Amino acid sequence: MKTLFRTSLIGVALAGTTALPALADEISWIYCGDRIDPAHEKYIAEWNEANPDFNVVPEVVGWAQCQDKATTLAAAGSPAGIAYVGSRTLKEFALSDLIVEVPMTDDEKAAYYPNIVETVTFDGTQWGVPIAFSTKALYWNKDIFREAGLDPEQPPKTWEEEIEFAKTITENTDKAGYGLSAKTFDNTMHQFLHWVYTNNGQVIDDENNIVLDSPEVLAALQAYKDITPYSVEGATAYEQNEMRAIFLDGQVGMLQAAVSTAFLLKDTDIDWGVTDLPLGPDAQGKGTLLITDSLAVFKDSGVEEKAVEFAKFITQPHIQEEYEAGGLAGLTPLRPSAAVDEMVAADAYWQPYIDGIEFGGPEPLFTDYRGLQNVMIEMVQSVVTGSAEPQEALTKAAEALEEYK
Repeated sequence: MKTLFRTSLIGVALAGTTALPALADEISWIYCGDRIDPAHEKYIAEWNEANPDFNVVPEVVGWAQCQDKATTLAAAGSPAGIAYVGSRTLKEFALSDLIVEVPMTDDEKAAYYPNIVETVTFDGTQWGVPIAFSTKALYWNKDIFREAGLDPEQPPKTWEEEIEFAKTITENTDKAGYGLSAKTFDNTMHQFLHWVYTNNGQVIDDENNIVLDSPEVLAALQAYKDITPYSVEGATAYEQNEMRAIFLDGQVGMLQAAVSTAFLLKDTDIDWGVTDLPLGPDAQGKGTLLITDSLAVFKDSGVEEKAVEFAKFITQPHIQEEYEAGGLAGLTPLRPSAAVDEMVAADAYWQPYIDGIEFGGPEPLFTDYRGLQNVMIEMVQSVVTGSAEPQEALTKAAEALEEYK
């Protein structure tokens, strides 16, 4: 099955790879970031003390290189024991026979918020253990709303209102109404998928059928076209963090963003609010794109069984809560708990990030996630720039995705 593995996932040349296979008594962990989170550091030490024959040895690798490194080692036959990966890659890894299943019990599945397990599920089983999770909500600048003549305490609840408010801001102020990101960057697809999942849309269904070309997704793409004139000019020049900087500078009225934006806004003079993502006409309830990163256990490391055990150990509820609270800003909790209830009670801005989960949808799992991204980005950009009408762009994208499913 390794012949199925696509070069798009490898991302780097295999020539010159010098890494050695993991030792039989060592679980190597490709750890993404610039440092080990203090919570993980503490519990790795606890694990190692309890498992002297199977010590976990993390290797910190920068975000831009870590997944390529894990992929290269696995494809070269020298896999790490475990690696932090984007869950969107799990299907590709699984079909390439590079990772092992990490099935969950019914009790383990039930402990997560709805739909999260689906982000790591392919062919009826799980191929990774979720370790990081993000959702989005809508921020609005109350000062800009006042300047435009809008009620600063009434954010939009529907796409129709969102577009109308953006138009009002653009026409009555020198600010942009909405911050739409359409740069050639992965989060351009993510930003659009939040609209898809707030209108009950899908990209690919459980039977592996491409269902992108649907009335629900067409409505989302049409809404993108309709809000573009009232967004920051030149949307294709910005990815989401660059657009967030414009919002933090007080130059845009509304923005969908992660909870880390609330942390940053606390240090500004902006009068702001955050609410649920506005809903499309076919929405069944509050929604959002559910993005998870996971721990994948690689095949032929010699420590697969213990690596699975460790992956479940390091992501168990009390450790995960400590990681989410003190680790990377912007993580949404993976599981409901008393600790989450206390967090929401203390800071109400958390609530919309939790509310959107119930009707949220996962990053679509494809055999070539880079191919998926490229098709979706091209579709969005063609509509935002006016080079294609929504239906034309949608049909073209749906046909292109058949190659990558």
